[in-house]
Amino acid sequence: MNKKNYMTTIRLAVLSLIVCGLLFPLIVTGLAQLFFPSQANGSLVKLHGQDIGSSLIAQNFTSPMFFHSRNDSASDVDPDITVQDAYSQIPRINSATNISSNILESMVDQNIERTLWIAGDEYVNVLNLNLLLINKYPTIYNESG
Repeated sequence: MNKKNYMTTIRLAVLSLIVCGLLFPLIVTGLAQLFFPSQANGSLVKLHGQDIGSSLIAQNFTSPMFFHSRNDSASDVDPDITVQDAYSQIPRINSATNISSNILESMVDQNIERTLWIAGDEYVNVLNLNLLLINKYPTIYNESG
């Protein structure tokens, strides 16, 4: 290889680095911020104006007063549980909070989402359910600290 070929190779490498390593990520990030700001910023969830978690990542709820995320997900960060798993936790939450089982079932039912919009597997987001509990029953959840 002669010097001219080396210079062409170096120019191509630098151009590729600038386009692929700088321009493309900046454009994609800018478009994401413009069209999907919540998702681009991590789908953060706020309580009383403070970030408390993400609807995309499981939170570690251990108190018997809250719905718990499942321990058998592949990544261990899945924020969603099956509807049946949510129903199975209602007796524990009822016992810890004295919130009616019927009310808890209704809360689960009103927060069912599906993997494919109107079809697909049903699930509920644990963080959303727990925030609903905190907001709907502030005296119960403020007392617990």
